[in-house]
Amino acid sequence: MAAPEENTLLHEDEEVEEMEAGDSDEDEMEEEGQGEEGGESEVYVPGVQPLQQGEELEMDRSAYRMYHECQTGAPCLSFDVIHDAEGEGREKFPLSILLCAGTQADTALSNRLIVMRMHNLYGTENEAEEEESSDESDDEEEEKKPQMELAMLPHYGGINRIRVTQNGEQSLAAVWCEKGQVEIFDLRPQLEAVHSSTAMAAFIKQHKEATPLFSFSGHMTEGFAIDWSPKVPGRLVSGDCKKNIHVWEPREGGTSWQIDQRPFSAHTKSVEDLQWSPTEATVFASCSVDQSIRIWDIRAPPKSMLSANEAHSSDVNVISWNLNEPFLLSGGDDGLLKVWDLRQFQSGRPVASFKQHSSPITSVEWSPIDSSVFAASGADDVISQWDLSVESCDIGEQAESLKKLPPQLLFLHQGQTEIKELHWHPQINGTLISTALSGFNVFRTISV
Repeated sequence: MAAPEENTLLHEDEEVEEMEAGDSDEDEMEEEGQGEEGGESEVYVPGVQPLQQGEELEMDRSAYRMYHECQTGAPCLSFDVIHDAEGEGREKFPLSILLCAGTQADTALSNRLIVMRMHNLYGTENEAEEEESSDESDDEEEEKKPQMELAMLPHYGGINRIRVTQNGEQSLAAVWCEKGQVEIFDLRPQLEAVHSSTAMAAFIKQHKEATPLFSFSGHMTEGFAIDWSPKVPGRLVSGDCKKNIHVWEPREGGTSWQIDQRPFSAHTKSVEDLQWSPTEATVFASCSVDQSIRIWDIRAPPKSMLSANEAHSSDVNVISWNLNEPFLLSGGDDGLLKVWDLRQFQSGRPVASFKQHSSPITSVEWSPIDSSVFAASGADDVISQWDLSVESCDIGEQAESLKKLPPQLLFLHQGQTEIKELHWHPQINGTLISTALSGFNVFRTISV
């Protein structure tokens, strides 16, 4: 369990100032707390014991295989990972990632639709090697610095949620914006810009506002719930704050969609999240402020097939569908994480429930590599990693406070302010990316 310190990526885009890596008393956080001067350090467990007077948090970098952080100016409340051509199951450093994100700026005109490429990402073990080697030249140290390119387009209105998919040669982003529209953008110009300095120069010179391929105003109000189908390229589902859900079917050509005007509307309050089944092309799940989780089939009339009407004691904020097992993960305003076996869904009882977070859950996601592992973030500024395959553990001589932790809890990551969303990287083993008001974290812990 650990919390990060300042370690800022370098920005190469002209619209973002370059920032040097450094430490600050305000942002530096670590997991090992120091008691009295000269005393032994001990593990700090958020929510279990408060910090005492004179104690400080310091990061144990040995708990991470990789850790980087960056900022994009205005905070991004939502992002998604763009699939790249660099292979699956990557672990060898340096690594690179592609992300698409949208900002929530102070004014509607200040928002941006961003494609970012982070590369030259080394692991924490490389940092230790550099400290031990006093013979390393300044040029060699410069070569190992992380880099980032940003291709940003002006977007009128804050972006509530963004999801990316591949549709043939297209990289498409679906955007829920605060002006009450769902928009589809072709990301190819931005992707070209972050891979080529020549293309970036031309891109910046144009500096035009983001123009969608397609937009839909039929929701009549803003929303947050949106998801691309993993089984049918171009198929989309979107839900709004007035309980309505619409399914989008792609038309031939890949630049327009047919949207059924009859909404799926069994929820009684705002739809907060949507997830397509990873195995059944016509089935999706939804969760709502009405405390329920519902399973739908688009072949049937617009009424949910299955429902857990009191899934949580308050708003159900987020859900995630396991890629390999019939499990659905949910997180609510009650701070609870619940695992549902869809074979027993009608019983209304989860197969597992965890109360580690002290505030509402803001994001959940199953690992794409290990079907028993998931991650969650909360408004308590903590990211938790879990492994359901762990049944018990021998804590030996560890502190008494650790006995209060569920054995399935692998890791607690801290250091960000108001964490909004997280995603596992589907192509880089064990790597998590999270966004918060304080910026992005990219990390892999020793636990996964």
